[in-house]
Amino acid sequence: MTAVTREPRQIAELRREDRGLPWIGNLFNYQRDPLRLYRRHWEHYGPVAPSYNLGRTTVLLLGPDACGEALQNRDKAFANKPAWSQLVGPFFRRGLMLIDFDDHRDHRRIMQEAFTRDRLDGYTRRLHPAIERGMASWAAGRQFPAHWRLKQLTLDIAADLFMGGARDTSEAEMARVNKAFIACVQAAAGVVRADVPLTRWGRAYRGRQVLERFLRGYLPAKRATATDDIFSVLCHIETDDGARFSDDDVINHMIFLMMAAHDTSTITTSTILQYLGQHPAWQERCRAEALALGPAPDRAELESLVSIDLVMREALRLRAPVPVLVRYTVKDTVVQGVRIPADTMCALGIQFTHFMEEYWTNPMVFDPERFGPERREDRSHRFAWEPFGGGVHKCIGLHFAGLEIKAIMHRLLRGYHWSVDPGYVPPLDHHALPFPKDGQPIVLIRNS
Repeated sequence: MTAVTREPRQIAELRREDRGLPWIGNLFNYQRDPLRLYRRHWEHYGPVAPSYNLGRTTVLLLGPDACGEALQNRDKAFANKPAWSQLVGPFFRRGLMLIDFDDHRDHRRIMQEAFTRDRLDGYTRRLHPAIERGMASWAAGRQFPAHWRLKQLTLDIAADLFMGGARDTSEAEMARVNKAFIACVQAAAGVVRADVPLTRWGRAYRGRQVLERFLRGYLPAKRATATDDIFSVLCHIETDDGARFSDDDVINHMIFLMMAAHDTSTITTSTILQYLGQHPAWQERCRAEALALGPAPDRAELESLVSIDLVMREALRLRAPVPVLVRYTVKDTVVQGVRIPADTMCALGIQFTHFMEEYWTNPMVFDPERFGPERREDRSHRFAWEPFGGGVHKCIGLHFAGLEIKAIMHRLLRGYHWSVDPGYVPPLDHHALPFPKDGQPIVLIRNS
């Protein structure tokens, strides 16, 4: 019997009511409620849905099948650089996320030397004193914005592990660096995509200059002496065939890695704090694990924290630090039987997949046991749970991120307890990476 080959369908026509505002399109609808927007498009158009933003038609890839095809990218039709460049390209240029194909393969091959098991062991040893110093000023019994304090903590950690302890740098200078990172990340929501003063992109251009000056000031010393911080590692790592990074490569990768390391870890850790505050039984279960270890557990011990790992995975599902990935088609391709022409901007709804009832039981509910060995709902589909992306562009630092988050939670659980109103829903800002606009206020009480 001869198999019937079906011709790919064309992308559906976008309904007038789904176009949003003139030229702006659905940008503001996304910022108000991205899940609602994506669900409406899924219901009307299916896994390959047309949308309209900033004067151009884009394509939403919704659900694990459509996202999985783009992430696997078997026909090399999807590229990162032309997509991310439209959002944050001038500010994270030549970072690992913004290069493609052979170029990406070569850079990733070199960078993998910075994230070997032995290197992770060394980074873990440095995590604990960095966290202790960063939390030294956290006063118990007083309300403070947990998200922003955690953001400062993860930046301090990055300064130590990535920079080798930029402790000779003033607090004012580190505050400027943090502000510069925030400006570069928030450029993704810019409407004016040019170096115009008082706009998001204008602030991001200034931020990139701050970051380059800051890092280039340390570069000669890092080239001169090999140490165990990531900046120095990037300066000295070399593959068996002699490939290594240029000075510009090192600066570009440092800016991207420091942003990725402290922004995404902040979002996940603050999410864990919220849910453990709202679910005291889980908080006590995690605390028992933390107390069973010493004050400075090694990599293997951190990886053995089963309950904290379950909670972390659920936090990554409920609030993916990067809820949408973008790609750009460099040639015609077909996804889920729909032809997508070349030169099309595509948005992969990672967070949308995390809430699909087809793959998750009561997906809006905090339920870490869904990742336990008896359920493993994340295995309901290969791409049901992808907070770190997938394919060749899967986050290279995912294991380091897990160790950092667990080390922070280990110290918090051993030293403090906290509660959060069960009805609290953080007012999330969706302009770029999601964060609570109220800073997620919390009160830490020292354990007796």
